[in-house]
Amino acid sequence: MRRYDLDWLRVIVFALLIFYHVGMFFVPWGWHIKNNVIYEWLRWPMIFLNQWRLPILFVISGMGTYYAFSKRNLKQFSWERFLRLGIPLFVGMLLIVPPQIYIERIAHGQFEGSYLDFYSTALFRGGPYPEGNISWHHLWFLPYLLLFSLVLGPVFFRLRNKSSRLLKWTKKQILKPLGLYIFIIPLFFVEGFIEPFFPTTHALVGDWFTISFYILLFFYGFLLIAAKEVFWESLENIKKKALIIGIVAFTLMICRWLFIERDEIVEHLVEAFLKVVNLWSWILVLFAFAAQWLNKPSKKLAYANRAVYPFYILHQTVTIIIAYFLMDLEWNFFIKASILIIGTFGISWLIYDLIILRISILHPLFGLKSVNSSN
Repeated sequence: MRRYDLDWLRVIVFALLIFYHVGMFFVPWGWHIKNNVIYEWLRWPMIFLNQWRLPILFVISGMGTYYAFSKRNLKQFSWERFLRLGIPLFVGMLLIVPPQIYIERIAHGQFEGSYLDFYSTALFRGGPYPEGNISWHHLWFLPYLLLFSLVLGPVFFRLRNKSSRLLKWTKKQILKPLGLYIFIIPLFFVEGFIEPFFPTTHALVGDWFTISFYILLFFYGFLLIAAKEVFWESLENIKKKALIIGIVAFTLMICRWLFIERDEIVEHLVEAFLKVVNLWSWILVLFAFAAQWLNKPSKKLAYANRAVYPFYILHQTVTIIIAYFLMDLEWNFFIKASILIIGTFGISWLIYDLIILRISILHPLFGLKSVNSSN
C-alpha cells in the first residue's frame, strides 16, 4: 500500500533544500559565492533545518527501497538504481554543475572569459574540485545513495523476502515505550568516535563519517517501513514525547554553542549525544504528523512528486546564477532572498514543465520514470 505521507515528506524536504541553499548565500559559513552582507541571525533557523534535513531524506530513501523490491529482483533493482542515479549524476556533472563552478571562479577572480571559454579550456583541467573544476557539488546525494543501494541491496532483498530475526527484534523493540530511540545508539557511536577523525567532505572517497552515518539512516528506513503497522502505531504513541524531546535537545544544543567551549573529549561526546537525539526526534515527529495529516493522494502531489528530482538537479545552478547578479547590490535581505526563492522555483519549474517534461528523451537524464511507474 502506497504511503502518500512519505511522498509529501519527500517533496517538502526537497523544497526546503531550495530555501536552505538560498540561505547559504547569506550566512557566515563557506559557500560558492556570498552576499555582500552576512546575516548572523540566519544561522539559527539554518542550523535547526540542517540537523534533520539530510538525515530524513536518507531514511525516506531507505523506505522507498523497500517498496522498490516489491516489484523487482536484486538484479533489476541494482540496474534500475544505476540508471536512475548514475545517469542524472553524469549529466549533472557534465551540464548542470559546471555553470556553478564558472560563476564561482569569475566571482573570485580565478578565471576570466566567457562560459564557452571556461567549458572548453578549464573545466577538465586540474582534476577534481576544489583544486580543479570537476565536481558533483549539490548532487553528492546521488553517488552516496547509489553506493548504499548497491551495498545493502543483497541485505534488503533477504530481509524483504524472509521473516528475519532482525525484523522480529525490531518490531519487539519499537513496541516498547521510547523503543524507537534505540536507533540513536549506533548513530551516537558514529557521531562521537568517527566524526572527529573524518570531517565531512562529500568527496565519497575517504568520507568515512558521512558514509557511516547516512548508510545507517538508509538502513533504518528500510527496517522501519518493513515493520509495517507496528512502526506507524509506535509513531502515533510516541509523537508528543518526541516533540518535547526534540525541543529540549535543540535548546540544550543552542546553549552549548553559545556558552560552553567544545574542545574537550567529554564535551564532544555530550554534543554528539544531543545531536543524534535531536535529529532523530524531529525525524520521528515529522513522520508521525505526516502520517496523521498527509497520507492521502492528490493531483498536486502526483505532479510534485514527479517534478522533485529534476528540481533537485536544477535548483542550485539557478540559485547561484541569480545570486551572482545580486551579490554586490545594496538591497536588503528580504528583497534578495525573495528574488532568489521565487526565481529558483520559477525558473526550475519553467525548465521542467516546458522542456524536460515535454521531451521524452530528456526524461532518463533527469531521473524521470514513466508515468505509470510507482516506485
